[in-house]
Amino acid sequence: MAIKTVAVIGAGPAGLTAAYRLAQHGINVKVFEAGDSVGGMAKTIPLWGQLVDLGPHRFFSGDPRVNRIWLEVIGDDYSMVSRLTRIYYRKTLFDYPLKAFNALAGLGVVEAAYCILSFLKAKVFPEKDESTFEAWVANRFGRRLFGIFFKSYSEKLWGISCKELDADFAAQRIKKLSLFEAIKSAVLQSGGQKHRTLVDEFAYPHLGAGAVYERMADKIREFGGEVRLNTPVGSVLPAGTESEQARLTLSNGTECAFDHIISSMPITTLVDRMGAPADVGCHARALRFRNTIIVYLKIKGESPFPDQWIYVHAPDMQTGRISNFRNWVPSINKGSPDTILCLEYWCYDDDALWSEDEEALVGLATDEIYRSSLVPAGAVMDGKVVRVPKCYPVYAMDYREHLEPVQNYLSKHKKLSVIGRYGAFKYNNQDHSILMGLLAAENIVDGKKHDLWSVNTDDEYQESSKITATGLSDIEDETQGPVPSA
Repeated sequence: MAIKTVAVIGAGPAGLTAAYRLAQHGINVKVFEAGDSVGGMAKTIPLWGQLVDLGPHRFFSGDPRVNRIWLEVIGDDYSMVSRLTRIYYRKTLFDYPLKAFNALAGLGVVEAAYCILSFLKAKVFPEKDESTFEAWVANRFGRRLFGIFFKSYSEKLWGISCKELDADFAAQRIKKLSLFEAIKSAVLQSGGQKHRTLVDEFAYPHLGAGAVYERMADKIREFGGEVRLNTPVGSVLPAGTESEQARLTLSNGTECAFDHIISSMPITTLVDRMGAPADVGCHARALRFRNTIIVYLKIKGESPFPDQWIYVHAPDMQTGRISNFRNWVPSINKGSPDTILCLEYWCYDDDALWSEDEEALVGLATDEIYRSSLVPAGAVMDGKVVRVPKCYPVYAMDYREHLEPVQNYLSKHKKLSVIGRYGAFKYNNQDHSILMGLLAAENIVDGKKHDLWSVNTDDEYQESSKITATGLSDIEDETQGPVPSA
């Protein structure tokens, strides 16, 4: 049966990409978004006469399909930004990714000696079981450097001990980071090669990360599709037979029928809205997401530091990351003489911080930014709080045993596709979610059999920028070879 109508739940990068491609191919597509804007975590909002994102969101991809659709939507309305990110620890800023001599020099002679000895010990007597994030990192950096540059930040982000965090996170995000390689590169003076895993430059839209998805939504409408905001989905009823249509019910009681449903709502919510069997529901409820509280601070004057963002590894500070939006592209500042900083705090639904009032949160952020010495006392002019629920899927040690039966249940429904960071319970970046959306659309339009669950599961996380100031580059990448043609 030819697919003519598709519902897409969620207007983030994954959902909108799928809807965009489907609408291009003449599919009658309707997007249902519970919030009042598109873009999901990658949206851009106006604040104090400027534009800000929900934390730092830069775009990069080694997949030409993803890069092409990004350029197709944004055109030439972007700039290449030279990346500067550092680690804050003990009132000192360290290079990120870690550079051996910079890190050791910043720690001082005595601490550096302990770190080197710890690193050598890890090489001689490595942990046999690398299933935890702690053991995985300790084997590559030594326990001393693990405690300084990985432990505090990771436990802030995930809200669990690094002993309880699955090494899948490390395998995806820092697989190629190595103290030994950093030392070797510095000693051998390896010709200015870039670090293998992190780009030094990235593409960024002139009107913020969310501009891509705002334009995507506009194009969906131009192609005849619909993007409905403030329209939460109350229930999802996948088709039981080949001839039946899938159905969903909106929160206002309206029931709609479609040939196919693509969901990017949180996987835990989807299982609940489908009325899944009790055992599947139990497994879904065991999967946890981490929330983000974003505190924006309006700072008097221009940038107090040159970084786009800083990772805060100081154990005595609750914030985990500080973004400086003035250091992205000038157009998002709109000529303002002042700077907007963004401090991120992570918590669970039942943490006291999640229900703290705005005044207290702004006070906390103000106190921490002053104590950091990154901003002079008295520079904070105003504050604003934005709460973002269910941002980060938590890779706890038992997450696979709960995720697998949920995946199996959802995969049985052939007229349902599950995509996105929330929808697939994957720690996706924009490029991963865009790719999921593209592949989901190909499955529908071209009858392909892409395994959507396999996106972002190859234990390989390499930032290799293919977009340049003039468009898609066809030069060879030093780690991945020539860019394949479409």
